[in-house]
Amino acid sequence: MEQPAPPTHRRRGLAEAEALSQRLDTPMGALGLIFLFVVLGQTLAEGPPLADVLAVVGWVLWAAFVAEFALRAYVAKDQGRFWRRNWWQVLFLALPFLRVFRAVQIARSLRVARVARVGGVLSSAVRGSRSAGRLLTGRIGWLATVTGVVVLASSQLLYVLEAFDSYAQALHGAALATITGQPLESPDGVARVLEVVLSVYSVAVFATLAGALGAYFLERPRESEAGVEGGPTTAEEASSIGSAVAEGRG
Repeated sequence: MEQPAPPTHRRRGLAEAEALSQRLDTPMGALGLIFLFVVLGQTLAEGPPLADVLAVVGWVLWAAFVAEFALRAYVAKDQGRFWRRNWWQVLFLALPFLRVFRAVQIARSLRVARVARVGGVLSSAVRGSRSAGRLLTGRIGWLATVTGVVVLASSQLLYVLEAFDSYAQALHGAALATITGQPLESPDGVARVLEVVLSVYSVAVFATLAGALGAYFLERPRESEAGVEGGPTTAEEASSIGSAVAEGRG
């Protein structure tokens, strides 16, 4: 037996939530990219003043993301359908909250602080990828931005998990693995898994670029042929219009 359609006000609420999300695409996308670099700065910051400033900025941005999500949830009247569509966003909003355990002394023995940093990196990577999709419409520009996000996120993971001694080595290895599929020069187990993921991503990027370039070079001859075929028709139309004008004057 078919279930009855949702009430009109529920459908209207979901439409309003989607419209609100589209209006907030540009500012929230910009904040998402900023959040990515703030998390990167927190990973590299060593002095207390800079680390404290970046922590405050990170929490402010996180609060903005939570407020935006809560506002969309409030506008959507059909709460069940909204949460079924967006439950995964709650997970990535909750990951940075694990950083509060850094202040707990027992967290050092349980390595919760490292898990919290990994959660922050993953959250910023997802947020940065979504921001690229919001801000960019071109396939090539979007792909280049997402690749940059993947490089930064994977390099941070390698550095946080101590697969490399310095962040420069982690960034170099992550960039080569992401772009060319070159194996990471680290015996760490996480690095081994990550190099497989990055090699698959590099193949996908190469295939996407090849498809985009192929489509571009195939469309150019078609446009040229269409222009050549359209030439005589345009001339005939101009001649007929001129004849009609002449007859009118006569």
